[in-house]
Amino acid sequence: MMTPTLMKAAVPAPVKAFMCAPTPAPVIGAYTVFAAIAFAVYQFVAGRQYSSVITMSAIVQCLGLTFLCIQVFSSRSAAGISASSLMLDACAIAFRLSSTTWLNGYLPVDKSGDHVYQIVDGISLALILVLLYRVLVVHRSTYHADEDSMSIRPMVMMSLVLAALLHGNMDASPLFDTLWMTGLFCGVVAVLPHFWLIVQTGGQVDPMTCHYIAAMALSRVLSGLFMWEARYDIKCKPWITGVEHAIIVILIAHAAHLLLLADFACHYGSALIRKGFNEPVQMTNDMHWI
Repeated sequence: MMTPTLMKAAVPAPVKAFMCAPTPAPVIGAYTVFAAIAFAVYQFVAGRQYSSVITMSAIVQCLGLTFLCIQVFSSRSAAGISASSLMLDACAIAFRLSSTTWLNGYLPVDKSGDHVYQIVDGISLALILVLLYRVLVVHRSTYHADEDSMSIRPMVMMSLVLAALLHGNMDASPLFDTLWMTGLFCGVVAVLPHFWLIVQTGGQVDPMTCHYIAAMALSRVLSGLFMWEARYDIKCKPWITGVEHAIIVILIAHAAHLLLLADFACHYGSALIRKGFNEPVQMTNDMHWI
C-alpha cells in the first residue's frame, strides 16, 4: 500500500499543468476517430505492411485539416488562417492525385495504395476547398487579408521548374513524374505563408492551428520514412552518371520541411507541456527569417 508521503510526492509544475489542463471534446474526438481509422487501415487493409506508412501520412494530414475545420466552425472566424497556405496545400494534393489516381509509381505496395490512399487525399482536398470557402467568403470580414500577403505564384512556378529538372521516372511519364514532384515541393513551401501571417499578426497561434501545423509535421515525418525505405527503388534519368538525384531531392525536401517547422515545434512542445492542448502558442520574433 502506498504511503501518504509517496502519494504526495512532488510532481514537476509543467507536468502537473499538462495533466490538469482541459482538453476540448472535439480535439479528443478527432484524435480518437483518426487513430481508429489509422489502426483499421494498417491492420485490416494494409496487412501490417511497412509501405502503409505513406497512407498513414495522408491520414495524419487529413487530421490536421480537420483541426482547422474545427477552429473555423467553432469560432465562426477566419482569424489566423492563411488562405495562401491552404491554396499551396491544395496544389500539393492535386498534383499528387494527378499521379496516384491512375499510376502506381509513388503508391504504397500494400492494398491501402489501391483506393484508401487516394480517398484520404481526396477528402483532404475537399476539406481545403471548404476551408477556403469559409475563409474567403463566409468569414471574409475576419480574415487577415492584408497580413496574408506572401505571394504563392513564384513558389508554384519555382516548384514546377525544379520538378521538371529533377523529377524521377517512377511513373514512366515525364509529365506526371513532374507533377508529382511539383506537389512535393508545394507541400514543403506551404508552411511559409502561414508562418508569415503568424508573424504579421503578433505571433499568437490558435490551439487548433497548432494542432494542424504539428499534424503536418508528423505527416512529413511519416512520408519521409516511406521515402527513406524506398530510396533504392526510386529511379530517375541521372544528370550525373551514377547519381540518382531524384531520391536525394525528395529526402532533402522532407528535411527542409521539418527544418522550417523546427522553431514552431519548440514553442508548440513547450506550450503543450506547460498549458495543455487548449491554450494558444505565443511565438517570438525568432521567426524573423521568414
